[in-house]
Amino acid sequence: MVCPHYSLTEHARKRLLKRGIQAAWIERALLHPARTENDPEDADLAHAIIIIPERGFRVLRVIYNETVTPVAVVTAFFDDTVKDL
Repeated sequence: MVCPHYSLTEHARKRLLKRGIQAAWIERALLHPARTENDPEDADLAHAIIIIPERGFRVLRVIYNETVTPVAVVTAFFDDTVKDL
């Protein structure tokens, strides 16, 4: 479980607005992910994956830097390629 206190990078702020992703969903993903994954390219990053019922049960992927305090959300997006949750 990731600390509930987190920050958003400027990139993440812009993407959340553009994609209609609510802050509550980000926090839910960080606190109670269905699954977490290591980033394949950057060892400092992790992915929290969660289903969002309010968006038709789409899968939300939140990418965050877990090496800083508070954790920094880098970006988030609905990942339609995830089929195994």
